[in-house]
Amino acid sequence: MLEHYGRVFVELIATPFGYADLVWGIVPLYFGWLVNELTSKKASYTTSINTGFSFIWAAAHWIYQWSSGHPRLKAPTDWQHLPAVNWLVAFAVLALGLTALICGLRRKFPKYGSILGHTRFSNYFMIAIFPMQSNYLPWTWDRVIAICLFAAPVWIIVHFGLSPLRKK
Repeated sequence: MLEHYGRVFVELIATPFGYADLVWGIVPLYFGWLVNELTSKKASYTTSINTGFSFIWAAAHWIYQWSSGHPRLKAPTDWQHLPAVNWLVAFAVLALGLTALICGLRRKFPKYGSILGHTRFSNYFMIAIFPMQSNYLPWTWDRVIAICLFAAPVWIIVHFGLSPLRKK
């Protein structure tokens, strides 16, 4: 069973690098994740700005693809034919990104909003869902389960692997 989910996870991570039009969307997410992981683990406005940018970048990439004749969709997409999950995720990511960016730029979090400064690992989820949101892979429960199963191991590897480089 774990072998199956391992193959699914590798497919999720590798797919964006097989298509030129996805590379420009995914590389900034990896860069943002690296920068976030190298910052302090305390909530910060810098991390909030970085996360906001990454989220806005991902959402803009998805919305651009859907509205400009995405190669996987065969024709320009109108808003009535978007899968509900893709639409919901894209606009939730955009809203969170705008909120995080604004909070970071204003240097002020709303009440209970400091979580936006603790989002070091959020880019993992953006990277993992990227091929599904870009319509290069369909949303399936196997893929969602693989993302969840590998979240903790990936976090442990990244957290401890980058800890010598991280600001204290």
